[in-house]
Amino acid sequence: MGSRPDFSYVAKLMADSSRAAMLEALLDLDGLPASELAKRANISLQTASGHLTKLVEGNLLNVEKHGRHRYYRIAHVDVAQAIEMLTVIAPPPKINSLKDSSRAKNIQIARTCYDHLAGKLGVLLTKALIEKGYLYEDENNFLVTAEGEQFFYDFNIDLDALRQKRRHLTRKCLDWSERHYHLAGALGNGILIRLFDLGWIERLPGRAVKVTDTGEKGLYETLGITTKELI
Repeated sequence: MGSRPDFSYVAKLMADSSRAAMLEALLDLDGLPASELAKRANISLQTASGHLTKLVEGNLLNVEKHGRHRYYRIAHVDVAQAIEMLTVIAPPPKINSLKDSSRAKNIQIARTCYDHLAGKLGVLLTKALIEKGYLYEDENNFLVTAEGEQFFYDFNIDLDALRQKRRHLTRKCLDWSERHYHLAGALGNGILIRLFDLGWIERLPGRAVKVTDTGEKGLYETLGITTKELI
């Protein structure tokens, strides 16, 4: 036992349904206060505070003070990746209402996966980058081609700056709803930021995003992606 990390400690922290709900809410990258996380988990503020203390002590969350308020965030991209991988093997969510059905559909079409694009749109975008010759894949990663270097430069994404970050430039992330890989890593984050900056996608409540009218035109002209493919 002493020769390997004790992953059961982390598993126990994640196993509580209230803590799991708060971790899932924080996959959106934006920090949230304890009051909002308590609401998301349907528990009292006092109970939520106890859970959040355990998650911070377990290095799954960071907490930042802004004036009188405290905001909680996922501590590291590896935490988000672990949550997403568990989601891949988890049973599908129960749909109890029309609101649940609509939310589930939006999440499956397009969402943020911590700091990159996921869902059907994320998978289609990754596929388009490969088909255009801007990326290719090996067993474990996506890799940028010479043509891709030029494309991302023209698309105003600074690959040199992204390579300076203390993380993989490109990484395969298994999409839990599509069961195919989408692009993660520093480049995945760079693309997500660029799409928001261009106004091609915008946020919906929760982690879902939607393609705007400007984005529909831009995605088609740039990568040949049509919104009909998202239905």
